[in-house]
Amino acid sequence: MFLPREVFFERNAQNYELGKELLARYQEKGIPCTEIENHNNIEQMRKKENKEFPKMKQNLIIGVRKTHKFVPNHKTSDYLVPYTSSGCIAMCLYCYLVCNYNKCAYLRLFVNREEMLDKIIKVNNESEKELTFEIGSNSDLILENTITGNLVWTIQNFIARTEKGNLTFPTKFDMVDPILNLEHQGRIIVRVSVNPQEIIRKVELGTSPLKNRVEAINKLKEADYKVGILIAPIVLVDNWKEEYKTLIEYLAENLSEKVKKECFFEIIFMTYSYIHNAINTEAFPNNPVLYDKEKMTGRGRGKYTYKKEIREEAESFLRELMQKHFPNNEIKYIV
Repeated sequence: MFLPREVFFERNAQNYELGKELLARYQEKGIPCTEIENHNNIEQMRKKENKEFPKMKQNLIIGVRKTHKFVPNHKTSDYLVPYTSSGCIAMCLYCYLVCNYNKCAYLRLFVNREEMLDKIIKVNNESEKELTFEIGSNSDLILENTITGNLVWTIQNFIARTEKGNLTFPTKFDMVDPILNLEHQGRIIVRVSVNPQEIIRKVELGTSPLKNRVEAINKLKEADYKVGILIAPIVLVDNWKEEYKTLIEYLAENLSEKVKKECFFEIIFMTYSYIHNAINTEAFPNNPVLYDKEKMTGRGRGKYTYKKEIREEAESFLRELMQKHFPNNEIKYIV
């Protein structure tokens, strides 16, 4: 279990059972706990230099989520839903939260889970059509569950209180055993992100190895969860063709037949930014430099994507590989 270097907490978090439980746990272990006014604005964290980023990631923030706005989504869900956590203890060098690292890249836990689930259930039950809610767009709920138990609680309560609708979330972690024996009615969709092991090792710092993620996918399917696989983000390193060919072949050889019969895929190319580059250069000087001026072009303010012709070549290459090894599986989208 993750043990933070320091805990920052909002006073109001103590009015919730989960908040009291977490604070008591860390205080008992002698971890410094500092009261803050607002989890969105921790001055002593904002003033840290870029090189301090890895240490900042070892802190934990406990607060109350105040924003409950659902954002329409048309990929694998109907809505992106703010939920029980934001940020992560892993340090993926491309993580979009790193753009605001002194605000939200470290792990923030929100203890008012009842309020958040109540709104999901209300919107779900009032809808005439079947809805899917993305509850993991800002964090990794498999990881968070090892600290709070929130994912187990969420699945149990959602299924007990609803007769329709789905929840979905992505993960880069393999700690799925706590949810395997839950009653889920096939209404929980777990999407596991994969990448070549060398990219996981050098770029997705602190996440589960590829082998473990694939084993987790097989376990989830054996427990009759709906399973998706994200090949994401595609990072066009110098030998990217060899790396992604090896990855897709590995998936074809090691995913169970049950998975290969029913899983779907999402393929996402990396988006990077000048802020990532500035922070990573100082915080991780020995890790790969992901900005490549020969392959990338500007998109929007301070962001970079792969040039059109390079991306098209990569998409064509990946589609061909997927057609060869997973001809009967849906690719939901490539972006």
